[in-house]
Amino acid sequence: MARIIIADDHPLFRGALCQAVQKVWPKADIVEAETVAQANIAAAAGPADLLLLDLHMKDSDGLTALLDFRHEFPALPVVVVSASEEGRVVRACQSLGASGFIPKSVDLDVMRGALSRIRDGDIWFDTDVTESEDDTALFDKLASLTPAQRRILNLVSQGMLNKQIAYQMEISEATVKAHITAIFRKLDVISRTQAVLVAKQLDVNLPEVKPA
Repeated sequence: MARIIIADDHPLFRGALCQAVQKVWPKADIVEAETVAQANIAAAAGPADLLLLDLHMKDSDGLTALLDFRHEFPALPVVVVSASEEGRVVRACQSLGASGFIPKSVDLDVMRGALSRIRDGDIWFDTDVTESEDDTALFDKLASLTPAQRRILNLVSQGMLNKQIAYQMEISEATVKAHITAIFRKLDVISRTQAVLVAKQLDVNLPEVKPA
């Protein structure tokens, strides 16, 4: 029996995803999570066939969660289901190892078709979206960072000093410095400012909701 994890903090949309999943995997064991932390616990609890991941939840806002799942659970296919549908985001998900990107704006028939392709071992992305060599190179660099290095890079982006980062992560300042040196090498940058600019590529803005 297939085990599918659905990570989205909107109950109504999780319900719609459950319907789509049940059409493709009629006897699936569906695990619902409303945070990245809950999804992580579910993934660690036992083998899963698929993770459907929203990019915007209470404890996540961007592509970092995708990177973390790909690093921690490399055998788990991850499909991003998001309202942030611009080409840059779709290309980033593709570069970072997602098995698919399903826009939240598509109807259930399209969603079921995409899930069917993914169930059969294929990938599913918008056919109009193509990767550029620059995109691929940039996200390959970001994907090479360990979870600890990404966390440190995030804290650097918040303007924290090495001493503050060491206190926050409960590690020595020398360890922070070693991580930052490794981050600079992997990202091919020479300053904290340049590293922060690269890190910004993992940010994903929620689309504005236009008044009816």
